[in-house]
Amino acid sequence: MEIGDTKENIVIVGGGICGLATALALHRKGIRSVVLERSNTLRATGAAIIVHPNGWRALDQLGVASHLRQTSIPILSGQFHSLNNDELKEMPIGKEELRCLKRTDLVDILANSLPRNTLHLGCEVLSIKLDPITSSPVLQLQGGRLLNAKVVIGCDGVNSAISNMMGVKAEKIFTVSVIRGFTNYPNGQELGSQFRLTKKDDTQVGQLPMNKNLVYWFITRKYTCQDSMASKSQKLIWNLAVDSVEGFPTSIIEMAKNCELDSLHLTEYLRYHAPWDILRRRFREGTVTLAGDAMHAMGPFLAQGGSACLEDAVVLARCLARTSHIHRNARGAKMQVEEAFDEYLKERKMRILRLSLQMYLIGKMLDASSQFVKFICIILLAVLFSDSHGHTRYDCGSL
Repeated sequence: MEIGDTKENIVIVGGGICGLATALALHRKGIRSVVLERSNTLRATGAAIIVHPNGWRALDQLGVASHLRQTSIPILSGQFHSLNNDELKEMPIGKEELRCLKRTDLVDILANSLPRNTLHLGCEVLSIKLDPITSSPVLQLQGGRLLNAKVVIGCDGVNSAISNMMGVKAEKIFTVSVIRGFTNYPNGQELGSQFRLTKKDDTQVGQLPMNKNLVYWFITRKYTCQDSMASKSQKLIWNLAVDSVEGFPTSIIEMAKNCELDSLHLTEYLRYHAPWDILRRRFREGTVTLAGDAMHAMGPFLAQGGSACLEDAVVLARCLARTSHIHRNARGAKMQVEEAFDEYLKERKMRILRLSLQMYLIGKMLDASSQFVKFICIILLAVLFSDSHGHTRYDCGSL
């Protein structure tokens, strides 16, 4: 689909969860935007998304939570099993709403809730620069077309072209790879409403029920040279998954063997924004800002990446809406947008800083080979995050 105009007020780059949620939040506030997605189809990388209570509060504000609740069952308990010492114990998951959604279900409802001609597929943004005279963003699209905008919001993920232009691209890497997939049980899955985490040496297997028949699972393990080759083929990812659970209980081995091949996804290594980068960077250049993984890419260790994106969308739309009815002239409007973005970033920075720090310590604990480093991470987590589920009680507020 092609952009029919060479000028747009608000352009959102990236049609994933964050970009669509931001467009929908703005729409709920009566503000028009366009979303440019480089793929020719909606992208939903990663099979499923775990949504904590803070994410559900954001989805309620976006008006899509009630529909999504019909697609998945609540997770009511958790169990941790260490195969190294055969330890089996209850794993606290908090008392509020926790569910696991198909990413396609979330992306589809967000996209279908937008007005026509909001989403433009097959529109890749190659670069962005600020006009030397007006300081307005100018985007270069694939094919050489230029698109002038008043506001640009980069929601284009961990490999963001917008964050790269702003010099804030995520460059830190955990040498941990993640395999994700679905397994269907025609006669009913055995988890019930329980989240199970099983650990053996440096490999962890998580299992979450989606409904009475479908289970979402993930395997985290140390990155190996095989991973780069395996990511190019679903069959090779399947081989890697089966090999990774060798020595695990039979039910887990069978789960990997009987998975839905098309659902498999391998993340070779985990790119993230370090907490100190979150603290010192500005994340705004004129009327260009960032949201989601483009601003705060984080590993999956807290399962908060998607929910944090939804929070961004609500807060950003709320801040931007305060400027929408008081524009006086181009210069005044630009200053109001910049102030709105500064307000948005001020509100989000401390929230994202705490999430990224907690994620970093967990990731470092899993990634480090030094037992001393692991010990330090455990101590810091105990001191700084004694309430390990405190991050799920955050409320981004109303639109």
